[in-house]
Amino acid sequence: MIKLIVDGKEIEVPPEYTLMQACEAAGAEIPRFCYHERLSIAGNCRMCLVEVKGTPKPVASCAWGVRDCRPGPKGEPPEISTRSPMVKKAREGVMEFLLINHPLDCPICDQGGECDLQDQAMGYGADTSRFAENKRAVEDKYLGVLVKTSMNRCIQCTRCVRFASEICGVPEMGLTGRGEDVEITTYLESALTSELQGNLVDICPVGALTSKPYAFAARPWELGKTQSIDVMDAVGSAIRVDTRGREVMRILPRVNEAVNEEWISDKTRHIVDGLRTQRLDRPYVRENGKLRAATWSEAFAAIAAKLKDVKGERIGAIAGDLAAVEDMFALQDLMTRLGSANLATETTHAFDPSLGRASYIFNPTIAGIEQADALLIIGCNPRKEAAVLNARIRKRWRTGQMKIAVIGDHAELTYKYDYLGAGVDTLSELAAGKQSFADVLKGAKNPIVLVGAGVTARSDGAALLAMAAKLATDIGAIKDGWNGFAVLHSAASSVGALDIGFVPGEGGLTAAQMVGEGALDVMFSLGADEIKLPADAFVVYIGTHGDRGAHRADVILPGAAYTEKSGIYVNTEGRVQIAGRAAFPPGEAREDWAIIRALSDALGATLPYDSLVALRKALTEKVPHLLRIDQIEPADPAALAALARRGGGAIGKAPLLSPIGDFYLTNPIARASAVMAECSRVASGQILTAAE
Repeated sequence: MIKLIVDGKEIEVPPEYTLMQACEAAGAEIPRFCYHERLSIAGNCRMCLVEVKGTPKPVASCAWGVRDCRPGPKGEPPEISTRSPMVKKAREGVMEFLLINHPLDCPICDQGGECDLQDQAMGYGADTSRFAENKRAVEDKYLGVLVKTSMNRCIQCTRCVRFASEICGVPEMGLTGRGEDVEITTYLESALTSELQGNLVDICPVGALTSKPYAFAARPWELGKTQSIDVMDAVGSAIRVDTRGREVMRILPRVNEAVNEEWISDKTRHIVDGLRTQRLDRPYVRENGKLRAATWSEAFAAIAAKLKDVKGERIGAIAGDLAAVEDMFALQDLMTRLGSANLATETTHAFDPSLGRASYIFNPTIAGIEQADALLIIGCNPRKEAAVLNARIRKRWRTGQMKIAVIGDHAELTYKYDYLGAGVDTLSELAAGKQSFADVLKGAKNPIVLVGAGVTARSDGAALLAMAAKLATDIGAIKDGWNGFAVLHSAASSVGALDIGFVPGEGGLTAAQMVGEGALDVMFSLGADEIKLPADAFVVYIGTHGDRGAHRADVILPGAAYTEKSGIYVNTEGRVQIAGRAAFPPGEAREDWAIIRALSDALGATLPYDSLVALRKALTEKVPHLLRIDQIEPADPAALAALARRGGGAIGKAPLLSPIGDFYLTNPIARASAVMAECSRVASGQILTAAE
């Protein structure tokens, strides 16, 4: 530790600290534009100047290490001042330079009210400028569908350049020109291709990069702010939902070091217009082959009439990717009372929750990726299945301390890896030690075997999962203090469904069996839009959008989207999280659990809870760990030994490819979004430049 005196206060800090970190540890406030704690140091805005005693000029605190500070003549600790007249004058001069060419168009700038330049000009700038020359004009750049530019405002802090190359791993931005002619551009004026590009808007300290879909929609001070959880994938990123009245206006990230740090994917951020498009706002009943609007009582009566003489084994229920735990629990309870064991989700047929949680969660945890030194990715494209988790993998890879190999898609994953192949035979050879990467895994201290949707979505997924578990056991990935078997789910509902046992009961049918011809007479679909529902069954669809499931339905019961209800979700690492209600469902739509509770009355199988509190009490009595919000229930690694022994039947020869083809259109909310549709066209190469 090194001793320093900051503004008269003596502190001790680690030698690797910068002066900025040391000053902030002492409680001082240091202004900055180019510095960002998750990016490399550029040291080019000079706003963070401080005075070091014995140094004739102010120094940039972000780029000056505390170990470079010289002690006093008698060995006394270095003295740093953050509020001296020299520092005040230097900061005013820097701010004056920054504003030479800035257009000062705050009243019409989308960043107004959330602008670092605006705030720091008030806090550290002078009241007048000595420059009267004409301001420089810079042509705006086309960056794609999501990021709007106003390059006259740019102060060349290069945060966006460093973010694109370091975090995104797609170095598409840079500086051209010198001196007064320097500009930030994408060189070829083509759209950005990263799935994290929306975060550029958050890190831009001025209004040069703003959100194109949100442009001129609202001001920050007129928005209500609700803390919630993202459900676009199974990572469970922490988000803030901003609403005006009953309408969701935008979604922003919240800091959660254990999950998403401070980034969110573009799908998470920009599906906002999908929340208000193609919404189901009243019940519908199919008559003479056509859907007609109906009352709730008419819809319930139609379901009750159909179920009157149907036996329990001819009834089934499938939960979709966005279902909350409470909704699935209520549906499970209703199915039990109707005498049915036919329960399934769209994505969990390969798992057996009776083996234990370790067999179906991301055991090393998302933050634990930063301790790994070898990673094997099997049947997974993390960039499409979990873009934020992919950024965490890249973060660890950039340290040079983790080697990566892939069995599956030969995709561009923003980091270098050894491509072993896509076949099941490749996995078998690796398990037998015939691949060179097997030695890397065995020699690693903390290896991870990551299994994705390319394995778990297959009909032989259970057998492949058992093979992966055996491989993890054989290479020593499961030991005291480390469990390297990681399942990356693609749906927000998956782990929660497995936790509560929303799986086929004794003698029950799987999802694939339920959708077979003649398997069922009545099917309940809880937002199941990614699976083809049976043509010969009576389908009751509880969901939010007029998507695939609603098109097939015989009765539609309008539900609430994830921003319109309070719901528990469990992310891929088994972390229990709770989404907050930010808005209300449109029209006659209601929360899914409340619909199921009301329906149970009409069917004569009344559920014993009338409120969300009572429902959660019943839920947590059955599954106690769901009480512990933002915690991960420890999983017994013995489950993996049982999984490895289980086998699972014959294994097919199809390659282990991720089933997610289009990152932007994976669920009903995304498919209802015009912004996501345009992003999809850009990603597929249909739109390349602004002219097109």
